[in-house]
Amino acid sequence: MKGKLEPSERQILIEQGKNLKEGLIALEEDLVKLNDELQREAQCIPNLTHPDVPIGGEDSSTIRKMVGSVPKFSFPVKDHLQLGKELDLFDFDAAAEVSGSKFYYLKNEAVLLEMALLNWTLSEVMKRGFIPLTTPEIVRSSIVEKCGFQPRAKNTQVYSINDSDQCLIGTAEIPVGGLHMDSILAGSILPLKYVAFSHCFRTEAGAAGTATRGLYRVHQFSKIEMFIFCRPEESDYYHDELIKIEEDMFSSLGLHFKTLDMASEDLGAPAYRKFDVEAWMPGLERFGEISSASNCTDYQSRRLGIRYRPSEALVPGPKKSKGNLAPPQFVHTLNATACAVPRMIICLLENYQQEDGSVLIPEPLRPFMGGLNVITRKS
Repeated sequence: MKGKLEPSERQILIEQGKNLKEGLIALEEDLVKLNDELQREAQCIPNLTHPDVPIGGEDSSTIRKMVGSVPKFSFPVKDHLQLGKELDLFDFDAAAEVSGSKFYYLKNEAVLLEMALLNWTLSEVMKRGFIPLTTPEIVRSSIVEKCGFQPRAKNTQVYSINDSDQCLIGTAEIPVGGLHMDSILAGSILPLKYVAFSHCFRTEAGAAGTATRGLYRVHQFSKIEMFIFCRPEESDYYHDELIKIEEDMFSSLGLHFKTLDMASEDLGAPAYRKFDVEAWMPGLERFGEISSASNCTDYQSRRLGIRYRPSEALVPGPKKSKGNLAPPQFVHTLNATACAVPRMIICLLENYQQEDGSVLIPEPLRPFMGGLNVITRKS
């Protein structure tokens, strides 16, 4: 159209230009839809699996470590529901009226026990160089998805907020994972270790039966979560560190527990390898999961856009410039439960129950209980 043209020819070209523009707009709209569809499909692909992970379902998981032995009682053992009723620690009936099933009120010493568990856990983990955080408990659906969870899937564990793109968090792993989204971290500051307190919300879709009664499987609970951003070559080391922190804390509380190397079908989408801790619950007469520690490698960081720039220059030179800096790489992310309060309360009440119906407080928690050593019946 820049050359000399007859008006009629120019008009034809103008019309063709308009058609091209309209066609381009339509193609761009299709591209957005296709990108979204591709993203949804790609998010269905799980992480790779560590070569040592047992292949198969949950029954194929292997025991890494066993600590302690099943406690012996010289009297009939009560479960946490009966102990809680006799010691006036919970109210499930009122919570069911106010909120629905799988909700609860903690009362009296149970409130002190929750606060003691949280404060003791925070202090123990901070001693190991972790930065304390409290997190938002409502996050964008896109962050949940990028962390490897499916908020809109059938039987999802995620509560979505109607008429919004937001969800309630099921774990602090999600907001902590998003903390450094779309950023390039200096290699010199890695690893970044966080310990985060949050309330957690889960639909528990499909959960039913006696094994889920009481505090074992609930819709809302308090939790302390550990999270690490590190260099790729260090993630196996920090995975071992996380599980050791958990094992040390549960040992100091005198629990009988086992650590499992979880089988491939029980890893979930983000985890490359996952260790679970299951503690003995005398009232249930079985082990119950109280914690897990996962190495997610770069599965979450790729989706969240979290990279680091190695401190070493690619080509040695007198000055650092863009030309001789090493290219950024994706960090690895790891997460681990330091304390999920309801299940810890189950363990402590059932393992430390006494013949007279009272419950002893483990030694490490007593300084955080205002000097209280034992929970007794109300007179």
